[in-house]
Amino acid sequence: MRIGIAGAGLVGRLLAWRLARAGHAVSLFDADSKTGEQAAGTTAAAMISPFAELAVSEPEVFRLGMISLATYPQWMADLERDSGCSVMYRHNGSLAVAHAPDVSSLRHFQDLLLHRLPVEHAQAVQVLSGAEIDAYEPALAGRFCQGVLLAEEAQVDNAELFMALQAALTRLGVVWHEQTPVLSLQEQRLQTAAGWQTFDLVVDARGVGAKEAISVRGVRGEVLTVDAPEVTLQRPVRLMHPRYMLYVVPRANHRFIIGATELESEDKSSVTVRSALELLSALYSLHSGFSEANIVKWSVNLRPALPDNLPFVGWKAGVLTINGLYRHGYLLAPACVLQALSLWENPS
Repeated sequence: MRIGIAGAGLVGRLLAWRLARAGHAVSLFDADSKTGEQAAGTTAAAMISPFAELAVSEPEVFRLGMISLATYPQWMADLERDSGCSVMYRHNGSLAVAHAPDVSSLRHFQDLLLHRLPVEHAQAVQVLSGAEIDAYEPALAGRFCQGVLLAEEAQVDNAELFMALQAALTRLGVVWHEQTPVLSLQEQRLQTAAGWQTFDLVVDARGVGAKEAISVRGVRGEVLTVDAPEVTLQRPVRLMHPRYMLYVVPRANHRFIIGATELESEDKSSVTVRSALELLSALYSLHSGFSEANIVKWSVNLRPALPDNLPFVGWKAGVLTINGLYRHGYLLAPACVLQALSLWENPS
């Protein structure tokens, strides 16, 4: 089948990869270059965190997230074979902690999570004492008196994933139309500045770029990357606070991704002083070794969200559409791709 996909962000790349490895002739169109520097997926910590999100999101996010969590290991193995690239994927849980004045925020998070969690998953949430925190994360020894371990959560290196998908798509013969915005989509047709092209299937995975086709809005997110040689963490750590939830996600070679901000704004200008002060102050309070960290970059991007903040996978005027993954891109993308493939293969 000849398939045209508009949008080469995380979802567009994953879908193109799964279709191409199944033998279909895929053409991928995007306003960005192959590196995906403008994609929302490159401005992310890439946590696969269905349990943490259950405390603050709809049950559907947890359901889809658990599908993704079960899918990632096989897909990472497939991708390494297809691309020749290794992608860091860790499935060793995440940890939520709070300073003594903010323990009530941690308890509120814990109560919400346990109240909403299906009973069959209760063993994946473990309340830890200070000594148990020290055992799981020696770098935090003596800093926190209690925490919550979400034992089944995972993370993936988003930069490595984007590069591996680019390599796999090239090897599989995907025709990549980079820096080629899609102007319009119809059933079995899409239009660029060069005119209309015809396909057996057309997919819209443009995120915020699909405003003319779906009621999507951009939600601003800000992420900080630092190199901190004095800090070693084994898993993502969330620092609970009454105003925000800071997350610190370790990568290789003492590099860390830090984020917290979620602003109802479509402004893509530089990080504000307020955001920088809050993130850096909270980061230092987690571990004093971050005071000697080198700031590698600040990143700002827009996450695509629909009015209910839930993803949409379905048909719109004959076009298979995936959008609205919001701030749950890496948590939901595999599940949404599987859902899209199922809809296409079983249209009834």
